[in-house]
Amino acid sequence: MNIREEENGDRDFSVELNSSKHWLSTSSKGARDGVLIQGTLGKLQHASFVEPEILEVRGSNGVLRIFLRKSEISVTDVTSKHVGDEIECD
Repeated sequence: MNIREEENGDRDFSVELNSSKHWLSTSSKGARDGVLIQGTLGKLQHASFVEPEILEVRGSNGVLRIFLRKSEISVTDVTSKHVGDEIECD
């Protein structure tokens, strides 16, 4: 994996879809002078840190990876009890 934090603080991310038939789009409209990237990873299968600083969200249609430290995550859902724990889904 070549996902990292750049010297200037920029963060890398990647999206890997199992097939080109799965939905992914980019748009510069309505993104406040930026680019909106959206799509579907399918049904959530697993979310965990696969390396100390890489969060991987795995769905039935693909995988999202982002350079992120556990200490940088804040939980706004008061029902969550463990920050940074591995999440398993059926």
